Amino acid sequence: MKVGIIGAGASGVFAALILKQNYIDTTVIERNANALKKIYATGNGRCNFTNRNVSYKNYHGENPKFTISAIKKFDNYDVIEFFNDMGIPEVELENGKIFPKSLQASSIVKQMMCLANHLEVEFIFDSFVDDVRKNGDVFEVKSNGSIYKFDYLIIACGSKAYKKSGSDGNGYILMKKLGHNIVKTHPGIVQLRLNGDSFKKMSGTKFKANAKLVVDGKEVFEFYHDVLFTDYGISGPTILQLSGEAIRAKNNGLDVKIRIDTVDLDENKLYEHLIYIISLNYYKKINELLVGLINDNLIEEVLNQAGINYDINVCELSKEEIYKLAHTLKNLEFSVSGYKDEDSGQITCGGVDTDEINPSTMESKKIKNLYIIGEIMDVDGDCGGYNLQWAFSSAYSCAMSIIKKEN
Repeated sequence: MKVGIIGAGASGVFAALILKQNYIDTTVIERNANALKKIYATGNGRCNFTNRNVSYKNYHGENPKFTISAIKKFDNYDVIEFFNDMGIPEVELENGKIFPKSLQASSIVKQMMCLANHLEVEFIFDSFVDDVRKNGDVFEVKSNGSIYKFDYLIIACGSKAYKKSGSDGNGYILMKKLGHNIVKTHPGIVQLRLNGDSFKKMSGTKFKANAKLVVDGKEVFEFYHDVLFTDYGISGPTILQLSGEAIRAKNNGLDVKIRIDTVDLDENKLYEHLIYIISLNYYKKINELLVGLINDNLIEEVLNQAGINYDINVCELSKEEIYKLAHTLKNLEFSVSGYKDEDSGQITCGGVDTDEINPSTMESKKIKNLYIIGEIMDVDGDCGGYNLQWAFSSAYSCAMSIIKKEN
């Protein structure tokens, strides 16, 4: 009995380790010259390999609850223990992000490959798979003119993100050949383009804020971190976190806006604060009054959206205008037109339809003994270690299913 794995990324190598630890003959076919190439880019080279706060709510796609079973089988604590046992102690940083104590992605790569070599996992590198088919009970994988035969086949090709790592979407082509449906893909954890051009005056402006994703007038998601305006739109960790759902909604023809809270005060308290400082600074113009309350570069946009003249003296403002100003400061709004470009996303949203995959085992519902794991399926996690957690959880569920069948 032999298992073939296409793709030596995080999910493919992890599945191979679990299988070989259980004495299952396993071969990994990889187009690159080395394994785990994409891991070096995670966490800005530090590799946040999971998150303390993992929940199915951190995952998105047509069926976000698809992830529940796999994460329960192999959760964030299991991932931490797995790497602890390799000799990699963890350190927890902001927002529950878990890193190797060395803060080097290379620590994860080296220790995973050290174990793979010890277990004698077979790797076939520099080998591009251009065809896959099932002939009776055997899978035939064609690569570089050779045909490899396996009893089980695991597709772990990754998505289209980080093309320089070899992820060019070839896995989707292979899955289509095997009869699987592909949910439309688009970049995730990506900068957003905005309608209009008023934001261009704020290009380069960076500040911390709570931002909300508003879809057809309903607030559906929010996150607090840095926001950065650019010449094409908006970026920063806050926006990257919202981006996948924003583009998914946009592709479905819905109205998508980003709503930014520029002042960390309750709206009523902010209104009272404005009334108070206006009484003390009655001689100032409104643009002068706002200096120090918000970033200078935001003032003109706030006043435009509030419908207040930039040069008006504060003593001329009505209570209604002051209330409108307070509301706008709490709800500065921009309309999303799309994403920066196809190659800017850190992940890919969409992929193999999860309705066609068993959520407990990752086995195809269409082809017996075919498994799909990691980024190639329609599951995308939030920024912060969630996508690597999914790679490990889905790989574990898959490997344990094969092991159970063989025992």
